[in-house]
Amino acid sequence: MDDNRPARRRYGNRGWGCGGCASFLVVITVGLILTLFGIAIGVGVSARIPFTQSNVTLAGSVGKKEKAPDALPSYVHGKLGGNQNFVNGSQSLTIWVAQGTVIFVVGQQEGAPVVDLHLVAD
Repeated sequence: MDDNRPARRRYGNRGWGCGGCASFLVVITVGLILTLFGIAIGVGVSARIPFTQSNVTLAGSVGKKEKAPDALPSYVHGKLGGNQNFVNGSQSLTIWVAQGTVIFVVGQQEGAPVVDLHLVAD
């Protein structure tokens, strides 16, 4: 038998990845720049799940620490870090005076329209 081939790893090549460092880089660059001007920006999309009163929402914001959560859509306001929905995955990263937030919610959201694209600079 020829054993010149490299040893095979059990889980394959995972690489370094950069899922966590992407949010860090956005907050440290974009967040701190927006903080100089006292601004926060927010982006979100939401869609109603057919035949239910529930929505699927993905939203994020970055900017001044006091304003970043308020730049999220109003129907997910107060749900950051909450557990009152079927699925609520939220993340917040604060670096000095800048903050970045991301929230993914599946469940009933009061005031959420059937389809929504939320863009705001506050």
